[in-house]
Amino acid sequence: QVQLVESGGGLVQPGGSLRLACAASGSIFRAYNMGWYRQAPGKQRELVARITSLGRTNYLDSVKGRFTISRDNAKNTVYLQMNSLNAEDTAVYYCNYGVTTTGQSLGSWGQGTQVTVSS
Repeated sequence: QVQLVESGGGLVQPGGSLRLACAASGSIFRAYNMGWYRQAPGKQRELVARITSLGRTNYLDSVKGRFTISRDNAKNTVYLQMNSLNAEDTAVYYCNYGVTTTGQSLGSWGQGTQVTVSS
């Protein structure tokens, strides 16, 4: 079993930046593709960014050039650096493991971390 804990969310002004972290515990973190998802009120959960076990990345079109996903296997942590934030980025952000290009994942959903972009 893999447990995931998201952190780093908060309130930020439009154009600002935020760095999220997802700390993992469990077996063989480095073997899994990891991803960040978000869910805004009344909307479906969507895959925002993905990083494979080899470090290849994929991004939702609307965040390309603004968000960067990275991982530190020594710390069992995946990060999401978010720059140039806008109101449409407001959502609860979740991480998961075993993430496919279609957005499927292996783990259950944790508490997430709230990101609010507001002036």
